[in-house]
Amino acid sequence: MNKFLISCGGTGGHLAPGIALAEGLTARGHRVILLISHKKIDARLIEKYPQFTFLRVPGTGFGWNPVTLVRCIHTQLRGFLFCLQLVRRERPAAIVAFGGFTSAGVTLSGWLCQVPVALHESNRVPGLAIRMLGGLARRVYLPGGVRLPSVRSRHIRFVGMPVRQEIHRLPVAEARAAMGLDDKHRVLVVFGGSQGAGPLNDWVRAHLRSLAGEGIQVYAVTGPGKGEAERMEFLANDGSTVRCHFVPFCDRVAELLSAADLVVSRAGAGTIAELIRCEAPAILVPYPQAKDDHQRANAAFFEKQGGGLVVEQTRLQALRAEVFDTIFNDWLLGRLRSNLQRMDRANPLHEMLVDLEAITTEPDDRARPNRRPALA
Repeated sequence: MNKFLISCGGTGGHLAPGIALAEGLTARGHRVILLISHKKIDARLIEKYPQFTFLRVPGTGFGWNPVTLVRCIHTQLRGFLFCLQLVRRERPAAIVAFGGFTSAGVTLSGWLCQVPVALHESNRVPGLAIRMLGGLARRVYLPGGVRLPSVRSRHIRFVGMPVRQEIHRLPVAEARAAMGLDDKHRVLVVFGGSQGAGPLNDWVRAHLRSLAGEGIQVYAVTGPGKGEAERMEFLANDGSTVRCHFVPFCDRVAELLSAADLVVSRAGAGTIAELIRCEAPAILVPYPQAKDDHQRANAAFFEKQGGGLVVEQTRLQALRAEVFDTIFNDWLLGRLRSNLQRMDRANPLHEMLVDLEAITTEPDDRARPNRRPALA
């Protein structure tokens, strides 16, 4: 039995795969400590997992604004000292970091203490943390076909994003009953990720009556701080009652996505992995301000693999037509679901578990002229 530190805070896209890895490691008899941020979204997401130990690490994101930059440097230094003490005290067999601003301190601490470090990148454009820290890692997990010039090829493994145990496709009638939806009408889910998406919220509210008029139920996850929970009923053109829901947060992702005929969502790697696992056809609207434009790359790959369509945010006026053309086309929906099943054949969690157990015992084959001695 080994102990692992898992750094996965800051966003749902980092935290969800960290929890999935923690589930897999504990199932194999290992112990885990998960490092998260002080952000409210982290506190909300971990409520369902009291079986795990979570520690909040100081740190904030990088930015060129002078105030942001000074705050980042100050909090990252505090985070590094926190992690260095933690690694010395816990003496983990390995450290796994999923990117973001919580990764720097624990990765550097692991390197200094000669603890094997593994980094996981879910997006098809590696983020700043992975690019900067990759040279310190014994292993870097990347999506298939993605390259990272700063890391030697022998340290790279092509592995997808691990998904939590609870995320899997459910029978449609069961999922809709759990979410308070009618099994007789089509269901459109609008999902902006853990933070929500204002433009998608605005779009669905602007078209709510026309969607309901055609017998389309809407379940929109608006994001924390972007409105209160609402439930509305409309009359469809055929006289039937159509239910529409708006909620700021949803921790029943499997039920939500399994209930959907079609999903309109952002293109974060975590959202895409869950869409694939739940076989939910989607129209992706990449967030145009995403760092390094990684959501556009994610969305393009998803569309190329046949999981759904892409509509740019600058073309939201075309989204209504795309929704109507897709949600009532049973042949197309069936084809998209078949493609999603094909995309889900790999088991990234199992591949990571086997490999992580291996790197706890294998020698470090990197050049070591500048390596420091292990810290007591």
